[in-house]
Amino acid sequence: MARPAPKSRRDRVATEDTSIMVVMKAQLVRPPRETVMTQQSIPATSGIDHIGLTVRNLESTSRFFCECLGWRVVGERPEYPAIFVSDDRIVVTLWQVESPERAIAFDRRANVGLHHLALAVAGRPGLDALYRRVSQWPGVDTEFAPQVSGNGPKIHFVVREPSGVRIEFAYDPRLEEVRARR
Repeated sequence: MARPAPKSRRDRVATEDTSIMVVMKAQLVRPPRETVMTQQSIPATSGIDHIGLTVRNLESTSRFFCECLGWRVVGERPEYPAIFVSDDRIVVTLWQVESPERAIAFDRRANVGLHHLALAVAGRPGLDALYRRVSQWPGVDTEFAPQVSGNGPKIHFVVREPSGVRIEFAYDPRLEEVRARR
C-alpha cells in the first residue's frame, strides 16, 4: 500500500526525515559482515598485560605491594617515577602523581576510571590471614572485613591501600579448581 503524497513541504520533509531515520537505524543495527563476531571467533585480546595505577606515595604503595602482599619489583622508571610490581601472574605499574598535595582522591560514585583492583586469594584461610595482615598495615583504610559477596559463595574484603586506591581481595571456591590447574 503506497503512502499518500505529503500535502505540504513540512509534511514532505518530515516524511523524508522519517525514511532517513529508518535507513539509519537499519544500518546501525546491522554492522558490516566482517565486524560481526561469532561464537567461534577468537578474542582479539589475550588477557591483561598490566594495570597502571597513579598513586600519591610511590614508596609506601610499593612497600604495601611488596612487603605486605609479597609481590616483587620487576622494573622501575625513576625519571617518571614509576615502579612495576608483580605477583608472577599480573603486573601492576605504580605511577607517582606529580603533585601529591594537590591530588584529588578518586570517588567511585562520581568519577570515571578504575573503580577498584580485585585480586584473587587462594583459600578461605588465606583470605582471613591476608585480611589480618593488610588491615594492620600502616596507612591502610579498611572499607569492610571479609563477607559474602552478593549471594555467595565468594567471600571478599575491600581496603584502600596507603595511597587511597581501592583493592578488593576475594576468595571464590567455584574458581579454586581452575586456579589449581594454572
